[in-house]
Formats: sequence, C-alpha cells, structure tokens
Amino acid sequence: MNNVLKRLRNISSGCCVTIILNTHRTQPDSEKDRILLKNLLKEAETRLTDECDKQSFSTIGDKLNALAATIDHRYNLESLVLFVSEHIAEYTRLPIAVQDRVVIGKTFAIRDLIRTMNKEKGYYVLVLSRDKTRLIEAHNDKVVQEMDGNFPIENVFLYPKQRAEAAIASRQTSLIQEFFNVVDKQLIEVIKESSLPVLICTEESNYHQYLKIADRKEIIIGHLNGNRVDQKAHHIIDAAWPIVQQVRNQKNSQRLQELSAAAGTGKLVTDFNDIWRAVNRGRGETLFIKHGYFQPARLTNNTIELVPEGSTGSANVIDDIIDEIIEINLQYGGDSVFLSEEELKDYQGLVLTMRY
Repeated sequence: MNNVLKRLRNISSGCCVTIILNTHRTQPDSEKDRILLKNLLKEAETRLTDECDKQSFSTIGDKLNALAATIDHRYNLESLVLFVSEHIAEYTRLPIAVQDRVVIGKTFAIRDLIRTMNKEKGYYVLVLSRDKTRLIEAHNDKVVQEMDGNFPIENVFLYPKQRAEAAIASRQTSLIQEFFNVVDKQLIEVIKESSLPVLICTEESNYHQYLKIADRKEIIIGHLNGNRVDQKAHHIIDAAWPIVQQVRNQKNSQRLQELSAAAGTGKLVTDFNDIWRAVNRGRGETLFIKHGYFQPARLTNNTIELVPEGSTGSANVIDDIIDEIIEINLQYGGDSVFLSEEELKDYQGLVLTMRY
C-alpha cells in the first residue's frame, strides 16, 4: 500500500480519474458492486466529456472500461478504488468504508489510501508459538489478509536430533531464541515498506522472550495473551481488535493534545485559505480531518472559494480541496490524522498545526 501511495501521489496529468466505491466481501452482495461500478463509470464518462479534451476522453474512457472488466468482485474487501489517466490504469482494494464518488482532477484522490495507511487503524498480528508462527494483516476488526511467502514459519530448531541435548533447559531456551530471531527477521522483511504496528499474540513467557531479541521494539504495540496459533484468523482479530482500539484511543488523545498545545502559540490555523497558504509554504505539521469530510472548492488567484457539495463536476471546481491540501502537506513531510466528529467537536472539520 505504501508503494502504491508513493507512486500515485507523484503523478500529475491533465486528466486523472479516481473512482471510489464501497464493496462487499461476500456473495451474493458482491454482485451489487459490479452494478455500482458500472453506474460510476457512466458518471465518469459523462464528466470526462466536459472536463477533458477529446483525445483524453477517448483514451481514458477506454482504459476505465478495460480496467473495470479485469476486476473479479468475488475478492472485494470493504472498498475499491480505480486510478486511470492517459498513462496509468490500476485499482486497489481497501479494508475501509468510503464515500462512493468520482473525482477528476490534475492528480489522483489519495486520501483513502492515506486513511488505510494510518497506523492507528491498520496493524499486524504476529501469532507466535514455539512451534509455529503466522502473520495476519488487519484493519480495525477485519482481516485484510494472512501473509504467505515468508509466513507461516515452522520451528526446525526446537527438536534437535540429539534428544539428550534437547533435554538441557539452557539449550532449549537457546533454540527457542534462535527460532524467534528467525521470525523477527522475516517480520521486518515483510513490513519494511509499512509503518503499521504489530501486536504479538502468544503466551506471556514467549512475549517477554521475543521482546529480548526483537530488533524493532518500537513497532510492537502490545500483547494478546494465549496460544492461538491454530485458531482461524478472524477469531484472532476479534480478540486483538479491542487491544488495538485501546492503543489507538490513547494515541488519538495524545494527538489531540497537540491541538491544545498549539492553540496558544499561533501555530494552529482553521481557515481554509490560511491552511492552504501554510501547506504550500511547507509550514504544515499535522492536518486533523473529520472522517467523511469532503469539500469542493474553486481556486482563483491562489485563493480558495468553498462551493456547495452539489457543485462537483462544475467548471473550474476542485472535487475535494481537502484531498489537495493533504497531498501538498504530505509532499513537504507533513502528516494527516483522521478523527471522529466528537474528537474534533471544537473545530469545523479541518485544522492544521504548523511547524513555525
């Protein structure tokens, strides 16, 4: 996901089309996804005739339909995003709910990718025992995938050929540590491109032993007690999610404290044009955004004019100015935090803390 985000955020073209829709994991509900996508494709084609030149319209329209034809809806997750321009056509499945929409602009709409990458929501569960280890990627209370290739890992160290050697307690401990060390190296290999945290699911003695050899202790957010190596993935995530949610709530509280700290220093801005100028000057630190908040706007002489939601698709209207702000802030090294309406109740859905 991180590689997809890096690639797409660097693409700028005269006409970039992003189609975003909610989907279903199971049949027959997933058949509805095909119909919804077809309707959104029609909407995109209608808007392309007005917002892109004839050559781009023909090329992109053909690419959209060809890409849609390759999607097997039996494997859908919570949502689906299509990215098409004259030079690219690809899609990705996301484990989050989205707002169904078509976005056309000079860049792709990437905010839902950023939401998915948000480390407070996505995470891994390392299911660890002394015999075997599995790795599950999850988002909130849903399984995204169980990793294969590097995982699962069977312990070939625990039962050496010389039984007498295995009976020696110190040697047994050493063999377990060797296995955990192999697991840790494979874990780092799998998640090296990801900022997602890891929850360790194992018996308490194993957890403390694993922490001794872990190379990146900072990514470990906690411990789910018990040997669950033979349980189904969704049962493990059902048990893991409350722990991850508690960690997330604690982190959100810490992030919200940043707002309070910035309020009296002049480093907090809430006006759209003040935010726009700050991120374009590289002064943005963290954008705090209310979940589900989208805002179309016109940009005239580098000044934002907010327009009603129904104006999407109108001449010179940016479908979502918040997505533009997120992308620019990201380019300068800023980050984004998506919070609930309750958590941002003292603000109007969008607020920025500045570096200086």
